[in-house]
Amino acid sequence: MNSSLNQKIAQFYDTSSELWEKIWGEHMHHGYYGRSGNYKINRRQAQIDLIEELLIWAKIEKVTNLIDAGCGIGGSTLYLADKFKAKATGITLSEVQAARATQRAENANLQATVDFQVANALNMPFPDNNFDLVWSLESGEHMPDKNQFLRECYRVLKPGGTFILATWCHRPTNSLAGELTWDEKRHLQEIYRVYCLPYVISLPEYEKIAADSGFKDIYSDDWSMEVAPFWDVVIDSALDFQAIMGLLKSGWTTIEGALSLGLMSRGYQRGLIRFGLLCGKKY
Repeated sequence: MNSSLNQKIAQFYDTSSELWEKIWGEHMHHGYYGRSGNYKINRRQAQIDLIEELLIWAKIEKVTNLIDAGCGIGGSTLYLADKFKAKATGITLSEVQAARATQRAENANLQATVDFQVANALNMPFPDNNFDLVWSLESGEHMPDKNQFLRECYRVLKPGGTFILATWCHRPTNSLAGELTWDEKRHLQEIYRVYCLPYVISLPEYEKIAADSGFKDIYSDDWSMEVAPFWDVVIDSALDFQAIMGLLKSGWTTIEGALSLGLMSRGYQRGLIRFGLLCGKKY
């Protein structure tokens, strides 16, 4: 099952990454629109702001060697490597993404310190205690085994290092709202199908997994309100002529993903989809 899912994920990003970069830029993640989600700023700036706000939130001031687990075409990897003058490694299941990220590193004259590889985040080809920052920005939702993913992140993190996870979640089920309803599950299943996700979990579940994996000083936050405007902005930009022509050339998988952007927007509106943050240390 995992092998088949990995192939679907790789194919999804192999076929869609070029168009995404052309229309929406190098950062393949949400933007940050202020604590109330009402900042009126350029979408690409909002994506950079998300990276900066995450660093502030996690109190990251110095990095020497980082890994970006689920690096896309290297947006965050290169940004962080340049900001901290750090050594950086990005891993992705997509050969197309890894090749493009490598090219972008060369264009930025960062090829000496930044490396991109095709690798599985559930079985990273790196030694124990290797990185002082493990960065996962919107890749956790793709992981078919969340426990194994966090264990691997813990394994490769140096003592004293920091783990930052920002990921799609569903609403908590330990509140008055109770378990997910049939309609909520159906909504999630459509998102899973379109975006090649095995499943998502709630933020409290991630907190427990992090603690069980050995992380200490764990804290979390819900930034759903801060990032929710992103999907409506992407929907508007998808109506651009250049985007439409690009979609037609990219194949059905990419087209279906674009046609289904409203699934995420409606998920935020109804409180089902949450943008969960988690930070932990290794000692």
